[in-house]
Amino acid sequence: QVQLVESGGGLVQPGGSLRLSCAASGSFLGINAMGWYRQAPGKQRELVAAITSGGSINYADSVKGRFTISRDNAKNTVYLQMNSLKPEDTAVYYCNVVVITPVLLPYWGQGTQVTVSS
Repeated sequence: QVQLVESGGGLVQPGGSLRLSCAASGSFLGINAMGWYRQAPGKQRELVAAITSGGSINYADSVKGRFTISRDNAKNTVYLQMNSLKPEDTAVYYCNVVVITPVLLPYWGQGTQVTVSS
């Protein structure tokens, strides 16, 4: 079994910053890809950013230049640094981790609310 613990969400004013963290623990041989998704009310869940085990990174066009994804392999943790936040970034943010068991299995975090409002 794999557990993902997210932290770092909250309320921030437009232009502000937040840093999300997601730590994975449990029974697995390693971690393949790690990523962040978000879901706003009435909308589908969408990819925000993802990083592979080799360090390749992909961002949604809407966050390029403002968000930075990184990972600490020693801590099995993925981070999302969010700068210049906009009201349209308001959503529940979910981390997604693909573990190696050796079969590749995806797991989701519980979600953390990010609200950008003045």
